[in-house]
Parts: sequence; structure tokens; C-alpha cells
Amino acid sequence: MKILILGAGAVGGYWGARLTQAGIDTTFLLREKRAEKVRTEGLVVKSPKGDAVVPVKVVTKGGEGGPYDVIVLACKAYDLDSAMESIAPAVGADTVIVPMLNGHAHFAALDAKFGAVHVAGGLARISGMLGPNGEILHSGASGVSFGERDGKPARASLVELDAACKKAGIDGGLNDNINQDLWDKWIMLSTIAGMCASMRGTIGDIMESEDGAAIVAETLEESRKVAVAEGQAPSDKVVANLKGMLTAKGSKAVASILGDMEKGGAAEGKQIVGDMLARARKHGIAAPNLRYAYAHLQTYEARRARGGLK
Repeated sequence: MKILILGAGAVGGYWGARLTQAGIDTTFLLREKRAEKVRTEGLVVKSPKGDAVVPVKVVTKGGEGGPYDVIVLACKAYDLDSAMESIAPAVGADTVIVPMLNGHAHFAALDAKFGAVHVAGGLARISGMLGPNGEILHSGASGVSFGERDGKPARASLVELDAACKKAGIDGGLNDNINQDLWDKWIMLSTIAGMCASMRGTIGDIMESEDGAAIVAETLEESRKVAVAEGQAPSDKVVANLKGMLTAKGSKAVASILGDMEKGGAAEGKQIVGDMLARARKHGIAAPNLRYAYAHLQTYEARRARGGLK
């Protein structure tokens, strides 16, 4: 089994490093600068599950070493177009693409480019970030979830990927209800990203405000209603767990989108919050909190575009 991972950030880098350590044939598709650093220094992983410096296979063009059985897209959602062009030469007749992007809009683009038969569902719950020298700072959770979006039995390559994850100590794996898992994560993300971005703080910070808990709960309910309208209603247990997590006093939980904004970088506002709001409007669902949060994110991007963040 041959795996290609586009990107060596916190998600793709950690996952691929552990797969490589487990003896799985894994290659990284990287930009020139990142590729040279990884070739020279290996992937540096600092983790509660064990630090490591992992020599890995690296290519800078999708056609090198392909075609691959599985291609993992571990990029930001706003880089999807360039990512699709990069992996196109690596896609063979039996290749399955496993996108680990936030939101849901990427599926339409991937299906149009490669055909739905080549595109599985996927999401990551790997906690971490890149350090100042490109090292992977893994901070706890190390789960992935993937599966067939049409509900049919998993193809052989996904079954093999599941076995590879178990061998590598990666939690989760094959999920026969990946569509619901994707929506459950998205309603969480649209809430935490929208609130952390617009209020500029962690969940714990937000809970210190008089109306913080109520506003977060309202935002979660807006996204829940959208999921119901889209035929992907979350269970009462999932909603209760999310509400508890997102309104916990003293919580250090924070959306990575806030870190992107504080560094003046691009943010996934359109894919995480904007698309959820668009679907709410399509179904006639009032979503005032999502509306405000997305306006805040759009304002940030407008200011960034004119260089107003310097």
C-alpha cells in the first residue's frame, strides 16, 4: 500500500510520521522550501506519545512515485485549488482521496475534479501546531476518521489504511457513518471558530462575559438546525457533549482560526462559518450569531487584503 500525504503540518505531519515509523510506505508532497528542510532534518515530532525525528520520503511533484493507493489532503481549505492541481498527476484508476479539510464545501470541488468515486470522507482530531522551526508540536488527541460517503462497504484501500492507522497508534480510523461524523465536527467548528474569532478569546475567556455562555449555546443551536435541515441531525448526546465543552468555565479550548488571525494570516472563515451561514439562509433558518461572526471574519480579510494589519 502506497500513501501520499499532501502537507506536513500538525495533522498530516504527525499522522505521516507515525505511519512511517510503523513501516507503512508513506510519501509527503511538499513545497520546495518545506521539502528541503524535511529532507535535511527529517520530521521533528514532540509529543506526549513520544518525541521523534523521523526520516521520511519527500516529493515536490505529484507525479513522482505515483500513482498512489491513498492520497491524504492535509492542507488548509483555502489552499484546495492548488492542492488539487498538485495531486492530479498522482491519481490513478484506483486511487482514493481522503480530504482532511474543515467544512464541507471541498467535496463538490473534489468530485468535479476527480469524480466522486475517487473521493472518500475524512476528518482529523489531531491536536497540535507547528513550532517556530517547523517542528510538530503534538499536544494530545491523535484521532482520524474516514469512510465511504455513499454508505457502501469500504473499499480495500480504506480497510488497509485503517489497519495501518492501528499499527501506527493512530486512534479512530474507518467509520461507516462518516457523513454524520463530518457534520458533528462542523457544527462544533462553526460555533467555536465563529465565537473565538469574533470575541478574540478562548472559550474560558468568553465564559467570563455575562452573556458568553448564552451566545455560544445560541450559535451551536443555529448550526444544529442547519444540520437537521441537511438531513444530518446530530444526536442529543452529541449536542449535549458539545454544549458542555463549548461553555466550560476556565476552558483553554480555542479555535485555530484565532491563532491564524493573530498572526495576520489567511483564515478559513468562508469554509467554516460562511458556508454554514449560506446553508442556513438556503433553508430559511435565522442565524444572527453566525451572520455577525462571518461579517467579522470578512472584515478581517478585507483589512488584511489592503495591508491594514501591519
